[in-house]
Amino acid sequence: MSSRPARRPRRLWALWAALLALFSPLLLTPASAPAAPDMTATAQADPVPGMFNPRQTWLRDSTAGLFLHWGMYTQPEHYDCDSWQKAVNDSGWNPDYWVKETQKIHGSYIVLATFHSRLGYARPWPSKIPGSCSTKRDILGELIKAAKAEGIKVILYMTDDPQWHDVMGPESFDSAAYSAYKGKDVDLTTRPGFGEFSYDNFFEVMHNYPDLKGFWIDNDNEYWEQHHLYEQIREQRPDMLLSNNNEDTPIMDTVSNEQKTGMTPDYDMPAAYWTSMPRLTESCYKVPSSGAWWYDGQDRPVDTALNIRRYVANAGTSYKSLMDLQAQVDGTFPPQQQAFTDYMSKYLDPIWESLHSVEGGGYLYGGLRPGAWNDGAYGYTTVAKEDPTRQYIHVTTRPTGGDSGTLVVRDNGTKVKRISDLRTGERIAFDQHDGTVTLKGITTWDPYDTVFKVETVRHRQGLYPSDTVRATATSSKDGHPATNLTDGDLTRYWDANGQVPVSVTLDLGAVKKARYLAVNQTEWSPTYNRESFGRKEDSARIKDYKVFVSDDGEHWGDPVRTGVMESARSTRYVDLDTTARYIRLEVDSTWSAATVVPYYHQLRIDEIAVGHSYPVGHGRG
Repeated sequence: MSSRPARRPRRLWALWAALLALFSPLLLTPASAPAAPDMTATAQADPVPGMFNPRQTWLRDSTAGLFLHWGMYTQPEHYDCDSWQKAVNDSGWNPDYWVKETQKIHGSYIVLATFHSRLGYARPWPSKIPGSCSTKRDILGELIKAAKAEGIKVILYMTDDPQWHDVMGPESFDSAAYSAYKGKDVDLTTRPGFGEFSYDNFFEVMHNYPDLKGFWIDNDNEYWEQHHLYEQIREQRPDMLLSNNNEDTPIMDTVSNEQKTGMTPDYDMPAAYWTSMPRLTESCYKVPSSGAWWYDGQDRPVDTALNIRRYVANAGTSYKSLMDLQAQVDGTFPPQQQAFTDYMSKYLDPIWESLHSVEGGGYLYGGLRPGAWNDGAYGYTTVAKEDPTRQYIHVTTRPTGGDSGTLVVRDNGTKVKRISDLRTGERIAFDQHDGTVTLKGITTWDPYDTVFKVETVRHRQGLYPSDTVRATATSSKDGHPATNLTDGDLTRYWDANGQVPVSVTLDLGAVKKARYLAVNQTEWSPTYNRESFGRKEDSARIKDYKVFVSDDGEHWGDPVRTGVMESARSTRYVDLDTTARYIRLEVDSTWSAATVVPYYHQLRIDEIAVGHSYPVGHGRG
């Protein structure tokens, strides 16, 4: 999808957080400033009240969108705008088709990538700005109108890069015409020249299409930044969303993480991502298993299982699935992609409540812990926004060893009242004790995503209130003190300031029972090892650790627990079953390799909770 052979360094979540204050007039509503949430609840509807601009609401409420790469070089290629437009018209292109296909995947929006470097820099709208292909037919306007009629939003893709201007042989740009229009010499094949040309197009489209909902931008162009493009969009069209591909730029509403491969399991794309809730984040990925992001003349195969599970994985981590399908010149999809959207239109309906108006479970919003479960099982959890007592377990890989009819999930302090199969309504028997919920007697497994509806008690149980635990550390970075570990707010973190080994000491105020530590590490780095791809481990998470306890803070003795913490997202547990006033977590190493400088020894933890007991219960099938 990206037009560049190599990217500039990513602007990570840390930069966004550090510059939040600078851009607060853009990111905050006038009504209120951020306030700490009550993290004793199972889930939070808004972890930082007032942080998100209302223009983001519709996308935050979305689950998926349709990504369309479609232009002059869609097979069969066309080398001038008139011939491409004639082919589009003669083939019977109709925007209603794209709208209906979006509805089949339960999408809320369409991102149209036509002004794309590898597709001829075609502009599917009548333009007064010369310089590249511009259609006489208002294709963009027709799409916006058709989508609006069905409650679907349209976002326009804009590229930053002119380097592919002659990739197909003929020159895509008319620098002479643009120079005459500007009254000065401008070379569109250079980054500054193309930056100026595309800059003008931003304003033309912004002013001509009041119902266009935003721009999806592939990286940045220096000309845009120097001329304050984004700030002007904010001023002139405050309703518009701005999204950037693979860069977490503070002024953007959204960061979009591009398709990754090589995970285990293969559909766990969030393991490769470096942004997470509460940041508004997309996962953009190709639905066909091979080929370009655009239609290349072939009917590429579609892995139905992989794509459904990616969809579920994204919902289970609060990402929006931006699904790329390759539109042909007439706008329709090749047969195998068409079969997939037809299948999705039927598959999603019975489980839609578990994928829509939910947040990913196991981290910021509470909920049962996702990830690797018993006997090879794997999956995700979701929590209903409007009713956090309603949760869902998505089993994307069923257990195969041991008792294949049993599923064991860490409860994350959530007391369960009832479990049922979402599709059939059948009651599922369960036992809950020692920090886990065991679902029993499961006889029916969906081939892609078995979904269990879980009814729970509202508040987490068995945790000492955060305001009764005091945290200190042997090293802390300015602005990110150890007190953030027990302030009840998972949006603030402790930073070890690059020091590993490092230790954190928790003071319970008196000698008390301590059954476990629940550690929420900051979700700002990937978790999967890419060594097989020639890149060392990126994860900035805890690896080797020890736990010591003391009644007086002076005499510690031998460690009561040593171990290796998984490089995995969501809450990690250290079970203790001891009594003490002081608990010391010593981190001896992290997963990131020394060669991965941005993450090496850069430990960040949002919250550490101390549990004194586990929820207990059972239910009959």
